[in-house]
Amino acid sequence: MGGPEFALSIILTLLILILMSVPIVIALGTASFFGLAYLVGNFDIAVSLLANTAYESIRNYIFAVIPLFVLMGELISKSGAAKDLYILINRSLKKIPARLTLATVIGNAIFGAVTGVSIASAAAFSRIAYPEMVAQNYNKAVALGSIAGSASLGMLIPPSILLIVWGVIAEISIGKLFVAGIIPGIILALMFALFLIVFAIIKPEYFGETKQQILIKTESTKSELVGSVGVIVLIFLVLGGIWFGFFTPTESAGMGALFALVLAKLKKTTWKEIASAVLETGKISAPILFLLIAAQMYARLLAMGGITEVVQNFFTYFGNDFLTILIIMVLTWFVLGMFIDSVSIILLTVPLFTPIANNLGYDPIAFAIIGIVAIEAGLLTPPLGLCVYTVKGSVSDSEATLGKIFLGSIPYWILLIVLVFLIAFFPSLATWLPSLM
Repeated sequence: MGGPEFALSIILTLLILILMSVPIVIALGTASFFGLAYLVGNFDIAVSLLANTAYESIRNYIFAVIPLFVLMGELISKSGAAKDLYILINRSLKKIPARLTLATVIGNAIFGAVTGVSIASAAAFSRIAYPEMVAQNYNKAVALGSIAGSASLGMLIPPSILLIVWGVIAEISIGKLFVAGIIPGIILALMFALFLIVFAIIKPEYFGETKQQILIKTESTKSELVGSVGVIVLIFLVLGGIWFGFFTPTESAGMGALFALVLAKLKKTTWKEIASAVLETGKISAPILFLLIAAQMYARLLAMGGITEVVQNFFTYFGNDFLTILIIMVLTWFVLGMFIDSVSIILLTVPLFTPIANNLGYDPIAFAIIGIVAIEAGLLTPPLGLCVYTVKGSVSDSEATLGKIFLGSIPYWILLIVLVFLIAFFPSLATWLPSLM
């Protein structure tokens, strides 16, 4: 029934469907359903398993955290608070080299803590930051790279949709994962900022400014202060509530969505725009929840078909050295990152990779942070990094080519890899704060 041949056929089927541009939820669900039907030898039993899995997969109230955090991010985006935040940071960095790119990094870090999705951050700051950098004669590769590269902060600094999905699949506390991402997220943001400052000192002509300073020509308005300060308060409300035990992650998401609604109204956001945010939340959340159903079917197939054991045996062929096995996993995440989104990569690989890391005695929380960072690096990997394509699609400038975006994002890609192995050698960077909870 199961065994190496079955495992290989399932993996090949998935890869073929993905390469044929079949949506990942359909590819994963179809392969899992027919694989289970083959294993149990009865089509009706497979249908019953599908129905049971769909019910059990998303009935837990923990899954409400996904649409609530997405709604929070959408409301902040519709209110214009993200632009307010960028303007405030921009004005605060007047005398620092690489001011606009630094503002983009810091803005992405904070906005990422609200949206939890890298692609959303990349799209937002392509529209907010890029026109200002072009107006002040920044090198376009540098400008575009800073947007695509720093968008990766959105997946690491909590609350992150990727951390939620990883926690659900690997059965790890989502609250602890949120806290675990704080120190690595700050380290990554500081590495990005240090690189930009040094680069601006060495090559100031790439960061050339003119007398035209669109976003800093006036003092901050009351509306801008309300928006930018509101975003910061929102982050402390969400993370502080989880850290101090006032809220569960789901309750924290609910409070965050409520606060974001109040902030949106203070920013004079119309009810039509709020309705649009709710609709967008459904468009983003529904596919993720369907993916979770398909992922649970996939997990059952892995267990019943002995696929996990086959994959583990493949990895043990390379020995029991965690670093060697980690390199293979990272390369796998890079390749997948060229073709599919982060959530899909987690659903495909976490059920296979997590047991291997656990068997090698590596801390599951540290491994989760390593995986998230490596997956995001994959979204910058040529020739098909999805984060790069998001920036390209969000910028109307014909000179903003894919080549320039890839070139500009290389330093950020390298720093992401540095962070992966930094946590691999020093897992306490990810585990210290959760241990205090």
